[in-house]
Amino acid sequence: MIVRRLLSRTATVIAIRASSVQSKTVPCRPPHHSPIHLPPPPPSFAVARRGFAKRKSSKYDDDEGQVEVVPNIAPAAKAAASSQMEAALTALSQQLTKLRTGRASVGMLDHIIVETGGVKMPLNGVAVVSVIDAKTLSVTPYDPHALKEIENAIVTSPLGLNPKVDGERLIAAIPPLSKEHIQAVCKVVSKSSEEVKQSIRRARQKALDSVKKAGSSFPKDEAKKFEKEVDDLTKKFIKAAEEMCKAKEKEISQG
Repeated sequence: MIVRRLLSRTATVIAIRASSVQSKTVPCRPPHHSPIHLPPPPPSFAVARRGFAKRKSSKYDDDEGQVEVVPNIAPAAKAAASSQMEAALTALSQQLTKLRTGRASVGMLDHIIVETGGVKMPLNGVAVVSVIDAKTLSVTPYDPHALKEIENAIVTSPLGLNPKVDGERLIAAIPPLSKEHIQAVCKVVSKSSEEVKQSIRRARQKALDSVKKAGSSFPKDEAKKFEKEVDDLTKKFIKAAEEMCKAKEKEISQG
């Protein structure tokens, strides 16, 4: 009995050891001929990359969240036109002052240039001109030594005056105008009137063109209002020029 028990235990131990050895025998790598296949990337990867692509612009992008500010050019254009018209009227006044009439006026010698001490200056910068009466002018130099130069400048001017020395001043008598001279001077006045009116109209057109260049950004009702304001301004300056020229023609005709 004892021998049988020992044999049975021995057989059991051997069987247990054999099974443990078989369980530990695991291949360390797959067969050489077996390919390794990686799984494909998930679909969400492609979707994520597409999210970084540049978005196409839309024709409504400029209208959403943005407000275009259009400057109002009307006041500046109107001011510029008014300044140009005023300058044209001033130039006309200066031109008419140069024309000799039968009456004495302080400004009729302003355009005469006097050279004294090697320097050229307008006569009203070197002397004081005053009216003694309707037919006589007085010219008093600031520097008495310049009396001769002033006299020569007046004589050589197209006014046809012959001043006389009276102490430290000059006395210039205004001779009466001939009929031919009156007609010639009136033609000059008429020509000057037309030239200044053309300048005023050009200033008007320039102002209107500046608004037209703005195109649709300038409202139509505002454009009509602006055009009316500029037209009124144009009429105002043209009327002033006509009145100025008529007054000068009247002065010339009365001799």
